[in-house]
Amino acid sequence: MDSVLPDRIAFLGGYLPRLCGIATFTMDICEAVAAAAPTSDCFAGAVNDRAEGYDYPLRVRFELDEKDLDSYRRAADFLNFNNVDVLCVQHEFGIYGGPAGSHLLALLKEVRMPVVTTLHTVLRQPNDAQRKVMEELIRRSDRLVVMARKGAEILRDTYNVSDEKVDIILHGIPDMPFIDSSIYKAQFGVEGRMVLLTFGLIGPGKGIEYAIEALPEIVKRHPNVVYLVLGATHPHLVAREGESYRLGLERLAEDRGVKEHVIFYNRFVSLDDLKEFIGATDIYLTPYLNEAQITSGTLAYVFGAGKAVVSTPYWHAQELLADGAGIIVPFRDPHAIAEGVCAFLDDPARLKKTQENAYRLGRDMVWPVVAQHYLDSFQRARTERRAAPRAAFAGWTLASRPYDVPPLRLDHIVRMTDYTGIIQHATFNVPNYHEGYCTDDNARAFILCNLLDELGGRVPSENLDSLATIYLAFLSAAMNPGTGSFRNFMSHGRQWLEHSGSEDSHARALWAAGTGVGRSRNQGHRKLCIQLFERGLPVVETFSSPRAWAFTLLGIHEFLLRLPDHPQALAARGLLTQRLVGLWKSHATENWPWFESSATYVNARLCQALILSGQWMPHPEALEIGLKSLRWLASVQKTPAGHLRPIGSNGFYVMDGARADFDQQPVEAQAMVSACLEAFRATQDESWSREAKRAFEWFLGRNDLGLPLYDSSNGACNDGLHQDRINENQGAESTLAFHLSLAEMNYAEHPMAPLPNKAL
Repeated sequence: MDSVLPDRIAFLGGYLPRLCGIATFTMDICEAVAAAAPTSDCFAGAVNDRAEGYDYPLRVRFELDEKDLDSYRRAADFLNFNNVDVLCVQHEFGIYGGPAGSHLLALLKEVRMPVVTTLHTVLRQPNDAQRKVMEELIRRSDRLVVMARKGAEILRDTYNVSDEKVDIILHGIPDMPFIDSSIYKAQFGVEGRMVLLTFGLIGPGKGIEYAIEALPEIVKRHPNVVYLVLGATHPHLVAREGESYRLGLERLAEDRGVKEHVIFYNRFVSLDDLKEFIGATDIYLTPYLNEAQITSGTLAYVFGAGKAVVSTPYWHAQELLADGAGIIVPFRDPHAIAEGVCAFLDDPARLKKTQENAYRLGRDMVWPVVAQHYLDSFQRARTERRAAPRAAFAGWTLASRPYDVPPLRLDHIVRMTDYTGIIQHATFNVPNYHEGYCTDDNARAFILCNLLDELGGRVPSENLDSLATIYLAFLSAAMNPGTGSFRNFMSHGRQWLEHSGSEDSHARALWAAGTGVGRSRNQGHRKLCIQLFERGLPVVETFSSPRAWAFTLLGIHEFLLRLPDHPQALAARGLLTQRLVGLWKSHATENWPWFESSATYVNARLCQALILSGQWMPHPEALEIGLKSLRWLASVQKTPAGHLRPIGSNGFYVMDGARADFDQQPVEAQAMVSACLEAFRATQDESWSREAKRAFEWFLGRNDLGLPLYDSSNGACNDGLHQDRINENQGAESTLAFHLSLAEMNYAEHPMAPLPNKAL
């Protein structure tokens, strides 16, 4: 193997002072490799989970915004232009943006250097989105590093990864001397006591409540025991729930009569301080609740420092504590924890022997040793890349680069929104209060907020959450409890103008509610959306509008993302799918393969609904009809010049008659974008991806007049294309049509959304 060290080594992950385990690991491995390879230039890229970032050390030379897809591509450019020889990526689900962290793939697709990816989590039973991301991550990585044999086993059995591509490198630890714990105890005021320790970022998955439940039994036999819980509550948990988990633990200790034996130190401590806390420890407790945890840095640190461990049987602990190196106890079993701790405390000789054995085994885990293993992995990756080089410039043609879409800009949507909802219409770019509000547009706006939040980007989640709350509140108010129907039109004075809206507006509201159930991260939003969906679904059986059937099917699909076994939703999907199939059979001919005797508005939604339902029920006939009808619709809406010409609203297209070419509406282009992308996902036929791009480019000027409808100065979209001009008004429907299309085009780069359980 080539022994020449890389000139430039880059590491990607979190980085201190961000408070998370990956940040600590990234800094530690970067510093360790820099020390082991003093002639190499080692630096890091940090992934930020907040807009203001962090005050990073000089080792960090570039930063990514977790939710901003473009920042990943800019980072790839930075790495390429700086001629980095190898990139070491720290991967954990949850630290990168996009569905299942798919934004990372945008960077990996464009970097030209070998990639070595450390997998801090390897899921044996991933959901569809996680599997897709992991498979692409594996494909884009030259080598994979796992920290336990179990990780390599799962990669082989679940993802078909060859053992030759995987390096097993233990989690690194600081090199600490083996010192009697009594030396450190005095400075913490616990001299003469036996110290139990749990440390790390605190959260429900740590199982600390079971250790506290075990304390009364332990203290009864060993009254000199004190249990130290060291570490700050995870910042993401604090943002969601405050300190409720920690306070619950404190109340539990008081209720169990052991508050004199529990110390909570709510701090993220420095490495030097951590060494002293570990030094004062006699027994380390890891009562974690998830077997699938394949890596625990805290376990590695304490074990390697020569401490006895009592742990639940998560995978990392099973390997590290094998052959009597510690004591394994069942999950969620306070009595077993007590017995494990007392087995050591009752037998000081066993405790000391276990500690000495742990320290001896830990010498293979100190950072200098681990760093050398990483350098060996880097060299293997570089050697393998030279043997099978990745094309450098061939991959930079326009055909292979990501599709370039406009940046997100929500100025006009915010301008059109007040505390009631989004205003229907605008006079030029000014909201028209006289026209008031409608359920249709607030449903569209709520769907957009959920898609953007799932995608991540330049709009802070809290801003999207505030907008989504306004739109959802409107939808909730629109539900008429007396009829079970959604009203549609509301005056600017907040007076409903009808008892029930149209079938289409009702179905769009269901579509929005279903999206909230399937995609929203806001628990309150999800619960309200379930209520609205379940209240509004029964009346759909009485509907006669095919488009209302289609909108409802789209909403049902979204709803089933989270509740795949909901009997009413499943029954409604079967009924409405069969109705659309029956409509096709009663109207379609060889020369007119369509559902009705005329093609009118948002036509592609009929196709999209059947493609989705056909794919996921499954219903092969529905899928075939959806694709066949969409293929015909695309053909009649394509000009000889190759651009989209939507069926115009000034007369539509009647069978055996002339089609209307104008007025062309933005919602028609949006429907084509959605349906064609769905067809691509169902078939993987690239022609559908091209049709989606053709439809999207209608907004940008690839249309009959050669004029853009999208106003990049304020994020608005004009209301339509006339024969001789653009409609200069910029209403909600049109602007939302563009932004929903933009979101879907961005999403198409990383189609990793969670999907409902697909029937076999």
